[in-house]
Amino acid sequence: MQFSPIRTIVMFAIIVLGVLFALPSMLPQAARDALPDWLPSETVVLGLDLQGGSHLLLQVNEESIVTERLADLRRDARSILANDNGIGNIITTDPTTNSITIELMDASQQATALTALENLQNTVGGQMFSGVGGTNEIAIAPRGDNLVTVTLTPEGIEQRMSSLVAQSIEVVRNRIDELGTTEPSIQRQGTNRLLVQVPGFGDSTRLKNIISQTARLTFHMVYPGMTADQAEAQGLPPGTMILPSQDGSRELLYEDIALGGESLVDAQPAYDQQRSIPVVSFRFDTRGAITFGEITSNNVGQRFAIVLDNQVITAPVIQQPITGGSGQISGSFTTASANDLAVLLRGGALPASLDIVEERSVSAGLGADSIRAGVTAGIIGAIAVVVFMMLAYGLFGVFANLAVIINVALILGVLSMLGATLTLPGIAGIVLTIGMAVDSNVLIFERIREEMAAGRSKIAAIEAGFQRAMATILDANITTLIAAVVLFYLGSGPVQGFAVTLAIGILTTLFTAYLVTLFIVGRWYKWARPKTLRIQLLRIIPDGTKIPFMAVRRGVIAFSIVASILSLGWFGIHGLNLGIDFRGGSSMEIQANDGVAEPGNVREALSQLGLGDVQVQGFGEADSLLVRVQTQDGGASAQQVAVEEVRLAVEALDYTMRGTETVGPTVSSELAMTGAIGLGVALLGILVYLWFRFEWQFAVGAIISTAHDVILTIGLFAFVGLEFNASSIAAILTIVGYSLNDTVVVYDRIREYRMKYKKVALAEIIDIAINSTLPRTILTGTTTFLALMALVVFGGEVIRSFTISMAWGVLVGTYSSIFIAAPILIYLGLTSRADQADGGKDVTDAEESSDSAAG
Repeated sequence: MQFSPIRTIVMFAIIVLGVLFALPSMLPQAARDALPDWLPSETVVLGLDLQGGSHLLLQVNEESIVTERLADLRRDARSILANDNGIGNIITTDPTTNSITIELMDASQQATALTALENLQNTVGGQMFSGVGGTNEIAIAPRGDNLVTVTLTPEGIEQRMSSLVAQSIEVVRNRIDELGTTEPSIQRQGTNRLLVQVPGFGDSTRLKNIISQTARLTFHMVYPGMTADQAEAQGLPPGTMILPSQDGSRELLYEDIALGGESLVDAQPAYDQQRSIPVVSFRFDTRGAITFGEITSNNVGQRFAIVLDNQVITAPVIQQPITGGSGQISGSFTTASANDLAVLLRGGALPASLDIVEERSVSAGLGADSIRAGVTAGIIGAIAVVVFMMLAYGLFGVFANLAVIINVALILGVLSMLGATLTLPGIAGIVLTIGMAVDSNVLIFERIREEMAAGRSKIAAIEAGFQRAMATILDANITTLIAAVVLFYLGSGPVQGFAVTLAIGILTTLFTAYLVTLFIVGRWYKWARPKTLRIQLLRIIPDGTKIPFMAVRRGVIAFSIVASILSLGWFGIHGLNLGIDFRGGSSMEIQANDGVAEPGNVREALSQLGLGDVQVQGFGEADSLLVRVQTQDGGASAQQVAVEEVRLAVEALDYTMRGTETVGPTVSSELAMTGAIGLGVALLGILVYLWFRFEWQFAVGAIISTAHDVILTIGLFAFVGLEFNASSIAAILTIVGYSLNDTVVVYDRIREYRMKYKKVALAEIIDIAINSTLPRTILTGTTTFLALMALVVFGGEVIRSFTISMAWGVLVGTYSSIFIAAPILIYLGLTSRADQADGGKDVTDAEESSDSAAG
């Protein structure tokens, strides 16, 4: 109760910083512009589902890259053998093994051919030219007396794919920057994918067209003895052109392409040890090396321009003939600019075919609707929680509400400070945090009541209540934090956004519960010095409740087993209503311009397009429809054509396409796998934690009750027909966290009472523990359920299945923590001291203990 000055200063400093960082996100743009310069200006970054925009996941087409590389190897091998060494050969390509087979006319020349073919070897992924730490791209091996195979190694293919993604990032970024958009996000995913997100740019068709353009790299000789300005004034010499340069000047070049970028094999930033300056090293294939050698031999002292997308990157002077197929570009480079030039050179030299495997676009109007729905649900949920807490706890409810308000401000402040992205599921995470943050305060207040009932003084009861509740609060929140961490690392997009807000909410909840609420209560007690300490205003669960939960445990467990079997059976027979995330295909939200949607007319028009299974259904408001199109034969390009046909068809019916979502079968299968892995990893992490904190029976019991909740939730999806998508995985993992939160609170009290009541049988200890925590269980479940129901009713159609499943999870989690997790301990062999003494017990002592605990 005695806060040190340092502790008080630190607490207030964190709160003030949190509020200052949250302030810009809570004000309109005009008010933000009027804020002083010394205040933080960062705002929460809104996800594409809240501000509109386009999201594309692109994948390098491995088949086309391998086919191109095999063609290059075949051409280069023939040149090396026939032209350079006079070795007759016939070369065939085998795409199934990613190899070429060389048949020699003269078997005695096999050793010579093997030595000559070593020049084809290219080390990728290591240091330039040295091969240190690199991977051999090809494997050359003799076969029989007159055959040689050259095979692309899997490691070499993977490294080449990875290199192509790195090169494509710069090219794509340059294209998107031309659109004038703000803060595009372009990042690699894995070894062969590129994720592009452009907020505020809802025209995904235009974005795809821009990204699909491949950078074109060419080499031109600079026209000697005349500048671009002179040529423009006097007239361009025949066969010349003027191109802008990267440094802002212009260059006069020959129109003829001296050498094309398709011959470039590699380019890397390097360092010239003799001159101590950064340079760029480059290397051509065999044909390009010959051409490059001829150009440099015939033009020593002349300037040689490297052009990318009709812009001169650099125009160095040829110092000497370069006949080895590799060389250096020197100039006034910094290390960074040398690296940039190398990336651009590689990007132009190694064009890659990018397939669109996932596409999402949201119109600005749909994003604004999502914000309104999320904010409305958040406000209504918060009001419901605030009113309920005031009715339940009176003045102490006001203290809890004040702590929750500070909690939300800190969440927004941390999100702003980190530059994290807030999505619609992220808003759901904040609303869920509002409901769950109350739990910590309820635990503390109920503990204070128990301590007062046990005869402690007011101030001693307050101190003991905070102290004893903190262990339970830590255990309960850490289990939820484990689920949030797993969500973040194994999820993607909106799921990660939800995980971030949930994890931040857990940390801020611990801070506000332990410091803010304690400070408020302590200062109030010091100033008011109340004669009586009335914690609860409205008692939902009467004092002295002695519900015999264990007396009905067999019937309840039997009921749960039957419900679980029915859920699994219904799931096995009917399956789940899988969303686009898992089925693949395209989903489009359309809106009638005249305010009245006619699904029959749209269905009839789309059925004539020959796109296979097309579903049209109502979606949210009366003027909106959801159109689903199955995955088309022909890959990503065919799917994009189908989406465009649907768009044209619905626009002809006077509809506007507000959002599109396209997911390829590869992504959908990966999502299912990562979802299963995420659930398994979360359960394993929680199992290990509970095993260390409690005993093995508690850990196994928690997993059994959690599995029960997951099974019943899947049964809900299957029975009701809710759409099961990526957000549903987040909902299930959140249910896991919430259910364990509830279970750990009960387990913590069972552990405490096992140590305290040595003459009471375990079944009675469990009854006492459940009854003593029942007020907290009901209050927390009610507040969380109220917050989630606000999301269900007002949160919009996009996250309705997500929020319905979480609201169901609160009910099921509350049920299982009482009727499954606790009694299962008996069947797992957990005993009390009385049970170990052949079941003997002192009934009088048990009744007195029960009265004391429940009081």
